[in-house]
Amino acid sequence: MESSSSGSCFQGTVYHWVVLFAVWLCGSQHVLSQKTTLEPKDKFLLSDPPIGLFDPIEISPSVLPHNPNPVEPLSPMYPNYTSYDPVLTGKCHVNFSALSYIIDKTASDCSIPLAPLVADVICCPQVNSLMNIFQAAYGTGNATLVLNQASANACFSDIMSILASKGANTNIPELCTLRPSNLIDASCPVKDISSFEKIVNVSKLIDACSSVDPLKECCRPVCQPAIAEAAIHISSGGANMFGSSSIPGTGNVAGIDIVGDCKGVVHSWLSMKLSSEEANSAFRVLSGCKVNKVCPLEFDEPASVVKACGKASSSTPSCCAALHSYIGTRQKQIFVTNLQAINCATMFGSMLQKAGVVDDIYGLCDIDLKDFSLQAFGQQGCLLRSLPTDIEFDNTTGISFTCDLSDNIAAPWPSSSVQSLSLCAPEMSLPALPVSPKSGSSVGTSRTGIGVLLPLVFLTMTISI
Repeated sequence: MESSSSGSCFQGTVYHWVVLFAVWLCGSQHVLSQKTTLEPKDKFLLSDPPIGLFDPIEISPSVLPHNPNPVEPLSPMYPNYTSYDPVLTGKCHVNFSALSYIIDKTASDCSIPLAPLVADVICCPQVNSLMNIFQAAYGTGNATLVLNQASANACFSDIMSILASKGANTNIPELCTLRPSNLIDASCPVKDISSFEKIVNVSKLIDACSSVDPLKECCRPVCQPAIAEAAIHISSGGANMFGSSSIPGTGNVAGIDIVGDCKGVVHSWLSMKLSSEEANSAFRVLSGCKVNKVCPLEFDEPASVVKACGKASSSTPSCCAALHSYIGTRQKQIFVTNLQAINCATMFGSMLQKAGVVDDIYGLCDIDLKDFSLQAFGQQGCLLRSLPTDIEFDNTTGISFTCDLSDNIAAPWPSSSVQSLSLCAPEMSLPALPVSPKSGSSVGTSRTGIGVLLPLVFLTMTISI
């Protein structure tokens, strides 16, 4: 019992340091972030369902400081900003007090030190949810589902000012590729509530999206196809020219994504009919389905790895050195989810196989899933859980969030015949959790989280920084 308890305590302390030094980097130097696009030679995506995602971000690389006592406990970290009254335009006629719940949650999820590190999986999904809910709040008093250009400019400025006054990062528009036009949905022909409700089967839409199951929606979607069907109907002005089984996106004209804009209108209508909590929960689950399908890291041609590992079984030391060096340079100083890490490992493994690497060099070189996420001291990493999560704060633990798969879960080497990976397939299996040689039980904390329809219960750990 003492051995197991010590292991859990040690792990918690180590992960405490992982996040502390990641945040230290952002606070101690000027960090630039920009949007990047994943364009490997052979693009690898999870197969179901076919939905897009928020573009991944890239943070300027930094050198982590040396610490002679990496496991020494540290005090919790608390916000170092002071809230203030924002200066508003006076041209956005919305009761912001009624949106305090969703605004406070967004400011917390996009807090100054952590926003660049969790933009892809926490901050940007929450900001997009806020934009949908705000669009509905504005339209409620105007019988409309979108804003005009002048109102969008003023309201967008006010939203960002209010978030900044509550401690949110001021680079949210750049991190999340947001602009006032997100509140307009200009190309969708249906913009008012009356026309929308005459065209769309609103009862079906509400039934599908009023309670989105986070464990089922990504693999057996209910709300997503209902939103797509409604968007297709209104994109054609009500004429059922596509049919309910059409593929979303067919309403593109001259590079304009009409169906995409109409999905924004559908989101606005749903936000009017659901409470802020219900709407936010639904939108976060739908965003999770998107971000977990794609690896947010970029992989250049791994020539050095291919050269060293072509005959890995006979030259393991040089192969492992090349592999660890390559993966170390691919880490983008951002946190990824456990499912994103699986996708990254499979995508990179497939690239190596196509280049002639036959042996399972992940196993030979002890490559773990957490090696694809933010690192500290060269060996510790944190994988965020696949289910929607938030940045938490209280006076005792400080700023915290939950890491999944905190043990050394081996990265899966892909089958040589793999073309695409579906984490929804019932036959899909992941590496077993490590077992303590003394206790015979899995090492980790008592808290558990469940991945999306995977036959594995993930260990979670709350990290205080």
